[in-house]
Amino acid sequence: LVLQKKGEFGQYLSINLGFGIGVTLGIHAAGGISGAHLNAAITITHCILGNLPWRKLPAYLLSQFLGSSLAAATIFDTLYDYTKGNFMVTGPTATASIFSTYPHPCMSLLGGFFAEVTGDIYGNSDALSILVIHDEKNNGALKGTQALLTGILVLGIGLGMGMNTGYAINPSRDLPPRIFTAIAGWGVDVFT
Repeated sequence: LVLQKKGEFGQYLSINLGFGIGVTLGIHAAGGISGAHLNAAITITHCILGNLPWRKLPAYLLSQFLGSSLAAATIFDTLYDYTKGNFMVTGPTATASIFSTYPHPCMSLLGGFFAEVTGDIYGNSDALSILVIHDEKNNGALKGTQALLTGILVLGIGLGMGMNTGYAINPSRDLPPRIFTAIAGWGVDVFT
């Protein structure tokens, strides 16, 4: 959620462009060092396929979750004056969606469930798409274009699947900030 001013939030396209550009820059920054494992689901997929040793998984997940938690704390500090201690999960003054994904107000619980199931089906194929983009043994993307193509993929997922529930395709982006907001004052409602 992009905050513009009290009561106004960013446009859907600007939010998704921000996510896509963020992924692109993250891959550029960490791709040569760690393979840019920014997403726990992708890291686990690499372990399952034998591309990453299982013994490295805990360190990667810890790094991803700590990074996401620190980002949530930074955003919280930056926007605290905006919230004025009003920690709402839903409604017109809700601020929890700045940190994690939540269903659109018009979505029923059942509708949100089916939207996420559908998104997970596509999400699994998206994980494979990321592997194909970065596979140098196959007919993958041209060297140097992988970060941009992965960012475009995230943008496409967001534009195509994100309106209803926020497309929680990255456990590292959703769960740690959700835990942070529960501790910081939003309470257990962040899990409902």
